[in-house]
Amino acid sequence: MAHGRQPGLRLSTAERTQRKFEQSSLDELLGEDHRARHVWDYVEGLDLEVFYRAVRTTAQSSGRPAIDPAILMALWLYGTLDGVGSARLLDRLCASDAAYRWLCGGVGVNYHTLADFRTAAGPFLDDLLSRSMAGLIASGIVDVQTIAVDGLRLRASAGSGSFRRSERLEELYQAARQAIEELRREVEEEPGTAARRRQARRQAVAEDRLRRLEEARQAQAEIERHHREQDRKQRRKEPRRKKPTRASTSDPQARVMKMADGGYRPAFNVQFKTAVKNSSIIGVSVTNNGSDNGQLGPAVDEIEGRYGVTPKRMLADGGFGAKDDIEDIHARGITLYCPLPKKGKADPAVPRPGDGPGVRAWRQRMTRSRAQAIYKRRIATERPHADMRNRGLYQVVVRGIDKVKAVVLWHVHAFNFLQFHSRIA
Repeated sequence: MAHGRQPGLRLSTAERTQRKFEQSSLDELLGEDHRARHVWDYVEGLDLEVFYRAVRTTAQSSGRPAIDPAILMALWLYGTLDGVGSARLLDRLCASDAAYRWLCGGVGVNYHTLADFRTAAGPFLDDLLSRSMAGLIASGIVDVQTIAVDGLRLRASAGSGSFRRSERLEELYQAARQAIEELRREVEEEPGTAARRRQARRQAVAEDRLRRLEEARQAQAEIERHHREQDRKQRRKEPRRKKPTRASTSDPQARVMKMADGGYRPAFNVQFKTAVKNSSIIGVSVTNNGSDNGQLGPAVDEIEGRYGVTPKRMLADGGFGAKDDIEDIHARGITLYCPLPKKGKADPAVPRPGDGPGVRAWRQRMTRSRAQAIYKRRIATERPHADMRNRGLYQVVVRGIDKVKAVVLWHVHAFNFLQFHSRIA
C-alpha cells in the first residue's frame, strides 16, 4: 500500500491473489487489424513445399509431430518486424506476448528450433525474393530501369581479439590436433558408456575448434594473397601494409573494416540493390570485402540473374567509383550516376591520361545539373538502411557469410512486406 493514504477512503485496489476463471480463445487476444494477422495471411499465401518435403513425421510414423514450418516462418517475419534478433528472446515472447502466442496457436517452440530455422531458411528466402519481385516487375508495379546500390557494414560476431597471425594460428592448430588425438585414445580406452559419451562430446567440440582454426589459416592466406594482388594492381614498389595479416579464430570469414563511425571492427559488407521508384529491395549480397570498389559489375550480374533484365541507370555513392567498374558499366550500356572525386586541386571533370570512354563520359555527365538531380534520388536506398537499423540490424549473432545473409534476408522481406502492405492498406 502506498504511503499517504487517508483513512475512510473507498478505493479500487489491486488484488492479485484472487483466483478467477476466464474463458477466452487465442483468437480473441488480438484485434481484427493486428499486424500479426497480416503476417499470417502473407505466410499462408507462400509456397512452403521445400520445408514440408523435409518433414519426416507422417500419419503412419511414430514420434512427436513436427512444428508447422508456416508457424516458424511467421514467427521470424513478425519478430524481425518487431526488432527481435535473438532466438532465445523470441522463445520467451512465444510464452508471454499475445501476438506471438497467437502465431504459435498453442504449438510449443524452443529457441534451438527457432535458431536452426532462421539460418536454414536462407536459400528459400533468397529464391522467394527473386520470385516475388519478378512478378511485381512483370506487372509493372516495380520498376528496375533505375536502381541504386549501396553497402552497409554489419558488425560480425567475432571479437577484435580473436584475430591471430599465421604463426599463432599454426600453433593453435597443432595443439588442437594433438588434443583430438588424445581424446580419441581416451574414448577407445574408457569402458564406461556414460564416460564414452562425455568424451565423445568433448571430442566433437575439439573437432569443431580444429575446423575453425583450419578455416582461419585459409582465411589468413587468402587475405595475404588479396593484399599482394592489390599491391600489384596499384603498381606499388613496396607493400602498402607493413603489419602481418591476421584472421579470426571465431569467425574466419569476417574481416576488419572501417565502420560508419570511423572505427575499425570485424564486419561484413552487405550490398543492397534498391528500385529507386518505390524503394523496394530487389537484390542483396554479402561480402567480406571492406571496399565497395568492384561491386557494380556483380550488382548488375545479380539483377540480370534474378530477373533477366538489365537496368538502364545505376546510382551509387563515391565508394563505387573505381575506373574499371565505370568502364564495365559503360560497356554494358548502363548510365552511371556517381559523384566526382573531390581530392586534389585538379578539376575532376577534366579527363585524365588513361581514362577510357566510360570514365570520360561519366566525368562530363556529372557536371550537368540534370545528372546531379538524378543522383539525388539515390536517397531511396537509405530508407531500407534506416528501417533495418531501427529494427536492430547493427550486429549479427551468427557466424559465416551464408548465415549472415540469411539474417539480412529476413530484414529484406520484412521491409518489402511493409512497403507493399502499406499500399494495399
